Amino acid sequence: MTTTLGPDSDLSQIFELAQQLRVDSVRASTSAGSGHPTSSLSAADLMAVLMTRHLRYDWDAPDNRAGDHLIFSKGHASPLLYAMFKAAGVVDDDELMTTYRRFGHRLQGHPTPVLPWVDLATGSLGQGIAYAVGIALVCRDLSKVDSRVWVLCGDSEMTEGSVWEALDKAGRHRLGNFTAIIDVNRLGQSGPTELEWDTHAYARRVEAFGCRALVVDGHDLDAVDKALTAADDDREAPTVVVARTVKGRGVSEVADKNGWHGKPLPKDMAERAVAELGGRRDLRVRGPQPPQAPPAPAPAAGHIELPRFEVGESVATRVAFGKALAVVGNRPDVVALDAEVGNSTHAEDFQKAHPERYFQTYIAEQQMIASAVGMAVCGYRPYATTFAAFLTRAHDFIRMAAVSQVTMALCGTHCGVEIGADGPSQMGVEDLAMMRAVLGSTVLYPSDATSSAALTAAMAGLDGISYLRTTRGAYPVLYDADETFPVGGSKTLRHSADDQVTLIGAGVTLHECLAAADRLAADGVTARVVDLYSVKPVDTDTLARAARETGSLVVAEDHHPEGGIGEAVLSALNAAGVHAAVAHLAVRSLPGSGTTAELLDAAGISAGHIADAARSLLG
Repeated sequence: MTTTLGPDSDLSQIFELAQQLRVDSVRASTSAGSGHPTSSLSAADLMAVLMTRHLRYDWDAPDNRAGDHLIFSKGHASPLLYAMFKAAGVVDDDELMTTYRRFGHRLQGHPTPVLPWVDLATGSLGQGIAYAVGIALVCRDLSKVDSRVWVLCGDSEMTEGSVWEALDKAGRHRLGNFTAIIDVNRLGQSGPTELEWDTHAYARRVEAFGCRALVVDGHDLDAVDKALTAADDDREAPTVVVARTVKGRGVSEVADKNGWHGKPLPKDMAERAVAELGGRRDLRVRGPQPPQAPPAPAPAAGHIELPRFEVGESVATRVAFGKALAVVGNRPDVVALDAEVGNSTHAEDFQKAHPERYFQTYIAEQQMIASAVGMAVCGYRPYATTFAAFLTRAHDFIRMAAVSQVTMALCGTHCGVEIGADGPSQMGVEDLAMMRAVLGSTVLYPSDATSSAALTAAMAGLDGISYLRTTRGAYPVLYDADETFPVGGSKTLRHSADDQVTLIGAGVTLHECLAAADRLAADGVTARVVDLYSVKPVDTDTLARAARETGSLVVAEDHHPEGGIGEAVLSALNAAGVHAAVAHLAVRSLPGSGTTAELLDAAGISAGHIADAARSLLG
């Protein structure tokens, strides 16, 4: 007989639900032959109280904008999450027992949004709590809904810096709709955690970041209920429930014993564990329901008229990006995020035009990306911007955003040795490789203001993660304002039937290629010049045609040779089955400070080096 629990269920019934969650966590992981049952057992009481009495969620309508959000930052506790889904009646026992962690099925080892009740992919520790901040900001400040965001964290991940970036921003914004629950079970993967059961140390740290800390026994259902009630009732500050728990709780053979992290119980031990936990149950839960929110209105597209630039005037592509972003912000679903460099990246142009949709994360690039991901989950189109070099710090968040199949636009400015005297710490020379490697990404690298503005606008219509690489210095505008720049295309700026070599560049090196073509022309050598503004997807047809017609290619890029434009070109030629002589000029040594001209020349990517490489190919 199936019994359904609701918000009025007494604590004895909720205890039975917690035991069911434990039993199903053990059964599922043992059946799969892998998983993290002991990490699930410790948090079962916490989640049983939450889903029965506090989580306002319609399991049959997960898209209800008024519903709460639950994020498992400790994504390895997926047996517990999936056991909760079974208790909610959206996953049956057969699916839990026969598909968990199996190929081709949706109950994956760590949760992903292939499940409609999962907002985001988690499992890279320290990220779920950061996403929760972005979602809480959207719910309170943009969507204006009374939703709460609940996030379950493990104690091991509390050593990640991104956790404290998140709590800092939760405290600064006074996110009273945000509650984190730390499962302090003392044991990590290879031994005791840094603080073990020192819950008061956690509390002091949490309070230092402007959050309220509530310390409880995580297995005292009444204490847990009172803490979650306090978090729900008092919306003046974000709440962190610090819950002391026992890893493997309820199963005496593994409880608080090291060496069981990430290990399923053998079949015979699992049978004993199920018996010790009181056997299988068939409880269902229908907790508090959210109000029925109206569907989000389709955003009316605001008027978007991109800035126009005169051919020949000197404008930095970062400046054009900022001007275009402010105009793209006429779309009410576009939001912008900055990491305290908006006056250099020109993202502050958006702030001046649309201050209510501009979010300052300060120097916290991981949290900037996490907030952008959370906003994307809620239906907004974020643009997040900082120096290209500093985006590398947030690469794991970008990687996981792709796993979550999130759509967002990123802009990295001040790329390459071109920036000059600031030196190598500020020079983004790895970003193209990083972004090209992201699953399903689009990578764009404009060479003038007109293409920069057009590609900034184009990113608002792209699915997945798109990246715009912009340059610090001002360079001549090459294209008329009415020129179009389709993603996956390129522009051929010099072309004739007598071309002997093709020069390929993007950003600053395109201008160097044009200067090199002039030098070669003085020697009687005719060079084709290609602006490869779309690095991924790349214009294979144009590259293959240039290889066939000229036989020789010089690729120059203000980036390390690994993973950048040169490798994109070579991969395209290989895919097309076309062979040519290729010279690849890139930043191959550690740069220092100097002028732009000095640094480009020292890196071997200046006009003189490009012309010399072409002459060498031609013999």
